[in-house]
Amino acid sequence: MSSLPELPADWEPTRATLHAYAKAVGALPRAFAVFHPKWWHISLKVRPDGLVTEPMPLPDGATAFVRMDLRSHRAIVESSHGDRFEFPLDAGTTATELGDAMVAAVAELGLAGDVDRAKYDDGEPRVYDPAAASAYFDLVQVVDTVFTRHRNTLEGVVGPIQLWPHGFDLAFEWFGTCVETYEEDGETTEYPSQLNLGFYPAGDAYFYSNPWPFEKDRLVGRELPAPARWHTEGWEGTMLPYDEIRSDPDATEKLLAFAKAVHEIAAPTLMA
Repeated sequence: MSSLPELPADWEPTRATLHAYAKAVGALPRAFAVFHPKWWHISLKVRPDGLVTEPMPLPDGATAFVRMDLRSHRAIVESSHGDRFEFPLDAGTTATELGDAMVAAVAELGLAGDVDRAKYDDGEPRVYDPAAASAYFDLVQVVDTVFTRHRNTLEGVVGPIQLWPHGFDLAFEWFGTCVETYEEDGETTEYPSQLNLGFYPAGDAYFYSNPWPFEKDRLVGRELPAPARWHTEGWEGTMLPYDEIRSDPDATEKLLAFAKAVHEIAAPTLMA
């Protein structure tokens, strides 16, 4: 049991910078990692040494990956051969500059191809507070551990815990057995029901869990552990505000209880 690491009050400008940098990093596995149909190959994973991409196969059979090290404040391109390229994460580096530098680095390793620069092309001057970046990394490590505790109790198909570059939220998905079918342009597409658990750090940061499809009549009104609540404006699901639990000495257990409660309530609505 413990409280959650605290994000500084002026965290948002650094968060926006990290979000822009994550898009630049994520453009590389999007182009070069082994494709996954659920797009899991583009995400970053929380590791003790940073936020890390999926491995990208090199022409000679080795692999490369990128790591955002929020302790030393560098983006590092490395290969399994020991090649290493380092780029500073600081207020003087735009997302465009970082992305282009990393594209050049992986090209030296043999990964030449079409990287979608539109995913990160942003020359806006940035704010980067090293202390705020490190505080965020402290927090996501704790959150990743709590999510892992919950994830490892679930049966069925469960996705990895991932930091998504496009939204900068940390989340994973559990899949139910119901299937939703859509007809579009004469083609039928099937999507499995799912329930995610995530952390969104922008603005008034919060934890969330979204059942899909969302059966409002069967869900809204069911009791959640305080201070969690149902959310139906803009998006549908549940939320647990970070600021309302972060200083609680039982914060990690309250987060875990939130995850378990939503799963117990929502999972039956997602099963065939």
